[in-house]
Amino acid sequence: MGIKLRLTILSFFQFFVWGAWLITIGTYCFNAKGWTGAEFGAIFSTLALSSLFMPTITGIIADKWMNAERLYGILQIMYGLILFYVPSVNDPETLYYVIFGAMICYMPTISLSNSIAYTILKDNKFDVVKVFPPIRVWGTIGFIVAMWTTNLTGSKANANQFIIGAVAAIVLGIYAFTLPKCPPQKSITKDSSFLEQLGLSAFKLFTNYKMALFFIFSMFLGAALQLTNMYGDSFLDDFKRIPEYADSLVVKYSTIIMSISQISETVFILTIPFFLKKFGIKKVMLFSMLAWVLRFGLFGFGNPADGLWMIILSCIVYGMAFDFFNISGSLFIETNTDSSIRSSAQGLFMMMTNGVGAYLGSKVSGFAIDAYFTHDGGSKDWQSIWISFAVYALIVAVLFAVFFKHKHDPQQVAQVAH
Repeated sequence: MGIKLRLTILSFFQFFVWGAWLITIGTYCFNAKGWTGAEFGAIFSTLALSSLFMPTITGIIADKWMNAERLYGILQIMYGLILFYVPSVNDPETLYYVIFGAMICYMPTISLSNSIAYTILKDNKFDVVKVFPPIRVWGTIGFIVAMWTTNLTGSKANANQFIIGAVAAIVLGIYAFTLPKCPPQKSITKDSSFLEQLGLSAFKLFTNYKMALFFIFSMFLGAALQLTNMYGDSFLDDFKRIPEYADSLVVKYSTIIMSISQISETVFILTIPFFLKKFGIKKVMLFSMLAWVLRFGLFGFGNPADGLWMIILSCIVYGMAFDFFNISGSLFIETNTDSSIRSSAQGLFMMMTNGVGAYLGSKVSGFAIDAYFTHDGGSKDWQSIWISFAVYALIVAVLFAVFFKHKHDPQQVAQVAH
């Protein structure tokens, strides 16, 4: 089996095991369990909390002490075992800790999978900028397949979605042990600094103005990255409260409608090499931020009838919004950090986006929805929710355009291949 095919399988299941429940856990918590926005926001924030420390810790371990593919396999198996326990949980407090445990195992595997792919491709003399995006697109396809599996098996509002993810995660963990070895750099010597010996050298990147600013804006945009994953399926499912939309395909197949977002990713991922080389990291990330404004705004004005085109267009725009930020940001780290701290730096990027940023987004949005956008009886003012999110994304985009200075150098982008 060729290297690219083996990494494609890795990418497919990396996101299948997440997509089985990530989009539908809101429907499960709101509709099946009847929990509040704050309770769900707390549960969803565990994705962010685990990203505050686990990607960095595992990046350090992979850089200094343990083969990345072995660490990855262990984490996936543990993640799957914890997901098997979810169906037995019946209160939000307990589910908070169970999902937190699962996320401690899963979230670091996202940056680890990138590091593993980069290492194996470079060891086999591939151009990473050209070869990695087509491999990564199969992760999005895996996410889509998982969402469709959950919806079509009638699992979007019950705990079976977690069983689907659990089985796939354990299979993926076992498969990871068959991958080519990705040994640590083992760059520690007796003359290494205290930070180097602890594996915390990546944090020195904050002393570089441009890198620090990059991480800060990663945090701000990270607050928006998971909002449609948190609330999108619940938003579409909630149209059943309106009689004229109750029997619409949008309500019945809300998860499949949401999967258009991931289908869009498969197209935009493939355009990333072109956009990166032509426009550079700053403009690509700015495109992403403006796409988030459209993503939220179109949801705000869409409906299952004459506004269906807005919902569909919002899902299409998501491909640019999500991937242009995540993939280009990851490649930016790859081209602007030393090889000895690269896994740690990828973990730090994950910490700022899916950690600090997503935690703030999850907690603040949950409380804000309860306080300002939830009516008596539990119905939500979804239009105002999405418009407020759009305004936030626009503010971040304007500030990024003004303050982040980065001169585009096509040769620097090409360095990631060597």
